[in-house]
Amino acid sequence: MRISVILCTYNRHLYLRKVLDSIAGSVVPETVDWEVLVVDNNSSDQTPEVAKEFAVRYPGRFRYVFEPQQGKSYALNSGIRESRGDVLAFVDDDVKVEQTWLWNLTRALDDGAWAGAGGRTLLAEAFSPPRWLSLSGPHNLGGVLAALFDLGDEPCALDAPPYGANMAFRKEMFEKYGPFRTDMGPSADREIPRPNEDTEFGRRLMAARERLRYEPSAIVYHPVPRNRIQKDYFLTWWFDYGRAAVRETGRRPDILGIQRRYWSVAKIAGAVLTVRVLKWTLNPIPSKRFFCKCFVWMTAGQIAEIYRQWGPVEDQDTFAAEETNAACKGKL
Repeated sequence: MRISVILCTYNRHLYLRKVLDSIAGSVVPETVDWEVLVVDNNSSDQTPEVAKEFAVRYPGRFRYVFEPQQGKSYALNSGIRESRGDVLAFVDDDVKVEQTWLWNLTRALDDGAWAGAGGRTLLAEAFSPPRWLSLSGPHNLGGVLAALFDLGDEPCALDAPPYGANMAFRKEMFEKYGPFRTDMGPSADREIPRPNEDTEFGRRLMAARERLRYEPSAIVYHPVPRNRIQKDYFLTWWFDYGRAAVRETGRRPDILGIQRRYWSVAKIAGAVLTVRVLKWTLNPIPSKRFFCKCFVWMTAGQIAEIYRQWGPVEDQDTFAAEETNAACKGKL
């Protein structure tokens, strides 16, 4: 079994050294060949120096890859192209992994029974959220804060995709279903919605009836980014999530000869938005009220993206074709 860890990074050299130190201490069976690819997405800080330092300190284990095209999906796809492993593990550049993380995350992927796996992502430190923010239960917004992912202590089949901070797939999945979409994910281009480049790939596999596994013993610890504990950050994220959801769904068949987008806008702007606004404004509990407000912003993002893709049918077909070709079907 050969494993490639792909870590994409941009201007986070202070975090980078810590995560690379923790990965370097991974306990993996001697019969397993593994490597770590640090994909620098055009950083302007000391990221290259830190990554190359580890490549010198651990020759043959750490490799530095430079991806000049700005955007996390471009960096992810560059890492996939450069990887030598049969199994690809993905991790964020600001986490800390347990020594057994890598092997626990990937060991079930060797025999082909599972297409991918998601591990457990926990907070790195104690954190008391403000009254308006819930990190548990049905109104949990922890995924926005730090990609938290915790389904309990027992392994199981996933019915929703894992997050990019702690996931792995057999490499053949990318060869079979294509790379990460470049029309979504963190990017300097504000026309590209920030979320979903990771979860969209997982949903793509699940739609094809590939099996994904939850592995609770594959643990990473994510810090609480203080600059994210702001309502504006959450609302912007959910607005982008709505935009990304429309892109992910793509154009669907017409209804009664009428383009589906007209039906979609009528439904979303009418019934859906009205109900969500009422839930937001009438809820007396701060955390529930803000959760409902986030869904209002998500709905607004959906409407905005549908309008963005508005225009003559011919233009819409061209737009959809170009987006799909560029985002989903590029060669690895």
